[in-house]
Amino acid sequence: MHTVVVVRQGDEVAGRYRLDELQGHGPMSEVWRAHDDTLDRTIAIKIISPTADLGRFRREAQVLATLAHENVMRVYDYGEGEAGPFMALEWLPGGTLENRLARGPLPPDETRHVAAGMAAGLAHLHARGLVHRDLKPANVLFDEDGRPKLGDFGLARTADSGTLTEAGMVLGTAAYISPEQAVGEPAGAASDVYSFGVILFRMLTGALPFVANDALALLNMHRTEPPPAMETLQPDAPPELAALTAAALRKDPAQRPADGAALLSALGAEPPTQVLSAGTEATQVLRPPSEPPPARRITRRSAALIAAAVVLLALAGGLLAWAVTRPDTPAPADVSTSSAGKTQGSSQTTTTQAASSATTTPTTRQTPTTTPTTRPTVPTTTVATPTSTATTIPSISTPTTTLATTTTATGTP
Repeated sequence: MHTVVVVRQGDEVAGRYRLDELQGHGPMSEVWRAHDDTLDRTIAIKIISPTADLGRFRREAQVLATLAHENVMRVYDYGEGEAGPFMALEWLPGGTLENRLARGPLPPDETRHVAAGMAAGLAHLHARGLVHRDLKPANVLFDEDGRPKLGDFGLARTADSGTLTEAGMVLGTAAYISPEQAVGEPAGAASDVYSFGVILFRMLTGALPFVANDALALLNMHRTEPPPAMETLQPDAPPELAALTAAALRKDPAQRPADGAALLSALGAEPPTQVLSAGTEATQVLRPPSEPPPARRITRRSAALIAAAVVLLALAGGLLAWAVTRPDTPAPADVSTSSAGKTQGSSQTTTTQAASSATTTPTTRQTPTTTPTTRPTVPTTTVATPTSTATTIPSISTPTTTLATTTTATGTP
């Protein structure tokens, strides 16, 4: 039991999240549409109920913080203030899959779109050793672009931990629970695949494969009874979707598609092109603007040095022209030229050798010839431009979310 202050519209949470409108509530939590005054954006605030399991609430935040995928809701913040423990989540204004299914079955194209998004989200979880354990239409939400996102990870666990019951409570929703969970066995990735199959069955037919007034009777049906044949309820269902539904609803986990990646492959869907880095979005947004990358500063410095070199060369050229054309120029001394020095047209290449005790470094300069006779030797000015190596700093891309409240169903969707 933990202390929770009753919040109302207009209240602020953590000094920055202003509550705008209550979206829903249940035994575990209540969800508000809120405004983040610091970042000026709409978010969802999930506040735990006084009688809810604090450990489960914290665990949900921890699981979400490890995930970063376009088909998984994102968490921005977690805190435990006067209003109680809360999560700041991505705002998903498109409602839930449960809302859509309340109107009946979905068209085939929409079913494929939703199924592919769910499979991609599950593949992300399963690749990280996580199992959702409570996949149902109320936990599939949509963003403003209609992209499906998995939500409510309060029951999520690693694949080798947790069973059906904890502290005398039935976990999961009976209408979508897998046969192995129904008998108290640990849930694995194939357990999520079974729940996916129940949802796919409902998207295609508008009905659940198993219905009972008693939760225990419903659990027993999942364990022992075969699902109705798809053609008896929806003869026009696409054959590939009907076949995938039947495969996902097999009683033996070993005979189902193994995980979300297998579902995605069966749907013929490509993995999403945008892959986020876990936890980077909230960090990137909250970080103050940084200075320009070192590579950009080096480039500007190099440009300045080059410009200075051009000016110096121009001055040297002007000095040379003045020395050559003045009328009282004295007779020059002999100029030694290398075998590479040549006269072509109106230009002449003059090579001056500077001797030292260690090495002799020739410096060659192309200068215009303005008189047919010899000219004085002018010191050669060499401007060295430093070589800079630009270091590219990798950009941080950037994980957000409304969570549906997990409830215990009694055989109804």
